[in-house]
Amino acid sequence: MRLNKYISLCGIASRRKADELVLQGRVKINGIKVEEVGVQVEPGIDTVEIDGNSIVPEGEKVYIMLNKPVGYVSTAKDQFGRKTVLDLVDTDKRVYPVGRLDYDTSGLIILTNDGDFSYAMTHPKHEIKKVYIAKIKGKPSLAQIALFERGLNIEGYKTAPARLELLKYEPGPDESVVRITIHEGKNRQVRKMCDAIGHGVISLTRVQIGPLKLGELEKGKSRRLKADEVKILLEAVSI
Repeated sequence: MRLNKYISLCGIASRRKADELVLQGRVKINGIKVEEVGVQVEPGIDTVEIDGNSIVPEGEKVYIMLNKPVGYVSTAKDQFGRKTVLDLVDTDKRVYPVGRLDYDTSGLIILTNDGDFSYAMTHPKHEIKKVYIAKIKGKPSLAQIALFERGLNIEGYKTAPARLELLKYEPGPDESVVRITIHEGKNRQVRKMCDAIGHGVISLTRVQIGPLKLGELEKGKSRRLKADEVKILLEAVSI
């Protein structure tokens, strides 16, 4: 079994993040530091350690949806001591966030100890749609909306086709509420796309991932996903 898959089965991190742990020199097999990704491990025979702690595969798979408030980081641990999404969930399982939401973005995020699920939900080839409600400065024109939806050149890459729908415009403060749908997940992408058309984000909330909707879940609250919710998420990526 590949080392990154073993680490994900232990509920430590997704496969992609597991590779990062290896490259950071934090992983050992049988007491020897692993120098490169792609190494094979024999479950039940080899001893795998991360930061000096032995890890073993998790039993029960856990899937949690959280309505993240602004002011929390989407990591298991923060080097600056900021509050993380793990501070908001009640579970004795070692879970981690699937993907990320920016510190100053609120809304739907999933946490799990299932590395295969996390990998499937975040791999770019599956193009899982993510829906946001944003309050932005000004009112985007039809030409700006068309430009947004065709793709924008941002920091050396062109964004994939997206969707921007104007829901409400308030002339007084000169602000709009829009619904944005993308399937990419680059760092602060929605904010950068809005900046690129001249309508900076005032507030941003993710309300949907694939077929899973935030619904009436209160900010800062979480709940376990139902079996059928997990099933439809996996069906959305055909695994």
